[in-house]
Amino acid sequence: MKKIGFLSFGHWSDEPAAATRSAQDTLLQSIDLAVAAEELGADGAYFRVHHFARQLASPFPLLAAVGARTKRIEIGTAVIDMRYENPLYMAEDAGAADLIAQGRLQLGISRGSPEQVIDGWKYFGYQPAEGESDADMARRHAEVFLNLLAGKGFAQPNPRPMFPNPPGLLRLEPHSPGLRNRIWWGAASNATAKWAAQLGMNLQSSTLKDDENGKPFHVQQAEQIRIYREAWKDAGHEGTPRVSVSRSIFALTDERDWMYFGRGGKEADQIGFIEQTRSIFGRGYTGEPERLIEELRKDEGIAEADTLLLTVPNTLGVEYNAHVIENILKHVAPALGWR
Repeated sequence: MKKIGFLSFGHWSDEPAAATRSAQDTLLQSIDLAVAAEELGADGAYFRVHHFARQLASPFPLLAAVGARTKRIEIGTAVIDMRYENPLYMAEDAGAADLIAQGRLQLGISRGSPEQVIDGWKYFGYQPAEGESDADMARRHAEVFLNLLAGKGFAQPNPRPMFPNPPGLLRLEPHSPGLRNRIWWGAASNATAKWAAQLGMNLQSSTLKDDENGKPFHVQQAEQIRIYREAWKDAGHEGTPRVSVSRSIFALTDERDWMYFGRGGKEADQIGFIEQTRSIFGRGYTGEPERLIEELRKDEGIAEADTLLLTVPNTLGVEYNAHVIENILKHVAPALGWR
């Protein structure tokens, strides 16, 4: 395991016990948690993107703010739902945020997850083309976005511009060199993992995927990663792709940990259906550090990946979430080969 970061869903709630009672609370605390995680030595600060929900949505203002407050930590998403995105405007936003962060952006994009509303992308002005599904539309938007990030000119310049133009066709600005190589695809199936490899994207595999053979989740995830890497090799891409997996892992080291998580949780895989697709949801891990180390060593998905994203309970506040991250970095991660 080369890198460990956190993944925040960015919830807020008006419940009295919540430390994030508003969108402003969540945004400001997300920045503070990224700063704290960097100080602890974590490698990444990643955020979910969900529309029509009391959760983080438009990611680029947050990513830019985190980039301005930090120096080293990777900053990313897991994932941006491409059904909702204008690829051209997104390329401008991403370029600006990456330049502010000085090349630390790691953008996870995908088709997205089940939404709070029916066909929410329609309200954003998008509609699948004839014969397309919404997933096809997401992949089409993604391909346009990837092409734009290459930085090649494509737009005919005005012969009488307000400001002088460079020669040739114009590209979108600001352009951030290297960002194209730091785009990840969140794949829920073996087929989309293979497609991501063919397009030269890194792979994000979370805590759920299509149940394609009935094996335990971590075994299926490891198989997916191997299929992805083989497809990358077959495509002839240079370099080594990045692969991340997400897990809920809580080390019990003090009274607060036992109070919040001591009763355990979903420590076995779960089977469900998402839009008529049989899906498998990976287990969480809770326990004292020695037990966690023993169990995590058996997780084939973690063993195949180079990056682990720890899901954090952001509504419990910055100080406690920093403690959750520190517990893993200090008591668990070194035994898994981290640093």
